[in-house]
Amino acid sequence: MKTRERDLARQLRREEGASIKDIALRVGVSKSSVSLWVRDIELTPKQHVALAARNVAYNRQMSGTWKQAARRRDERIEYQEHGRTIARFGDPSFVAGCMLYWAEGARNRNSVKFTNSDPEMVRFFVRFLRERFDVGPDVISVTCNLFADHRECQREIEQFWLDVAGLPASCLRKSSVNVYSKYSQKKRRNKLPYGTCRISVSRTSIVQAIYGAIQEIGGFTRDAWLE
Repeated sequence: MKTRERDLARQLRREEGASIKDIALRVGVSKSSVSLWVRDIELTPKQHVALAARNVAYNRQMSGTWKQAARRRDERIEYQEHGRTIARFGDPSFVAGCMLYWAEGARNRNSVKFTNSDPEMVRFFVRFLRERFDVGPDVISVTCNLFADHRECQREIEQFWLDVAGLPASCLRKSSVNVYSKYSQKKRRNKLPYGTCRISVSRTSIVQAIYGAIQEIGGFTRDAWLE
């Protein structure tokens, strides 16, 4: 890799908001190389405006991108409002499921990811998804996080979590097995006899409805959950 050229390209993109074409000419490399090197760099709103002013084609492209992003954000707002509406009815099981996700769920914009080691908690959360959001086995995935001393009984543990969740084997994804040093193994051995189970559902409408309900119940607004 041309380290010096790569570093210069990234600097021009980050500090000046230069276009891919401009960077390629100034650095003396191909546009494809520049695109690869700077693809993770987010331009500031000011840089986007400046770049658009210099590049009509870019302006058309980004106009479509911004419109699409705005439309999707509006959809997330609508999903959150739906969750807020349901929360106002005060149904105990719905409130409990949302509060459980607030405490134990991942903050992901477009998917539900709930991880726990308590079988009853996992069982309840899966029931919550099924009853409140009509989620079927075809969209739920189960991932087990195991420890080194679980290797010999991995299949049994995976089946244990499937039984807890009441889901078929088709929902199971590849388990991860954490390997520790001999000292940490001693510390973790048997602390979590079944490891942890992650329940995932890739549905923006569901996770955003849960976020909306959490905010309604908690009496606050958190715009970061929309972004």
